[in-house]
Amino acid sequence: MATRLPYPLTLTGDGLVLRDWRAEDLDDLVALLDDPDIARWTPMTSPFDPEAGLAYLKRAHQGRISGRRIQLAITEDGGRPLGEVLLFGVDAANREAELGYLVGARHRRRGLASASLSLLSTYARSTLKLGRLLLRIDPANVASTAVARRCGYRLTGEAPILQFGPYGSSSLDTWELSGDRAATRLERLKNVAARRYGRRS
Repeated sequence: MATRLPYPLTLTGDGLVLRDWRAEDLDDLVALLDDPDIARWTPMTSPFDPEAGLAYLKRAHQGRISGRRIQLAITEDGGRPLGEVLLFGVDAANREAELGYLVGARHRRRGLASASLSLLSTYARSTLKLGRLLLRIDPANVASTAVARRCGYRLTGEAPILQFGPYGSSSLDTWELSGDRAATRLERLKNVAARRYGRRS
């Protein structure tokens, strides 16, 4: 599989439209990401102001046009974003990648994260032909671990990964979509986490 990911991209299903971010999404993006709950579990800038939003949209666009990542706004009709789902860190040799998701505070408890993660996971398996799909989640983030379980992801038992954010460090567990091929110990040592996060604890 080529490491270049498709752009542009729109995924639809389960009442959702996942689409690329647009410049006109700035105000909605800031409203979504200026949230202590998001900053607690991610390395997101906090407070998240319009300057941070502009930088975020620029990085998202660069990552999309270069084919390095899939970073899509979660919408119900292609309009205002309610959250984000993404796929990144593709390891073509091992056919694996990491996924992530977030939903704005006003839009939670509606199943948006689960539906979006399922939609992108299915696309990654069926179209991108990725064999191993991963999530990295702090075990204290019970809402996110519940989403992972609902979507068929299971803990791998791999050593936690240390992540630093504006509220300190997090210890991230690795989750894998059930039914993926079993990774050997050597593959796990070489996997995308080691390159992205640098070290384990």
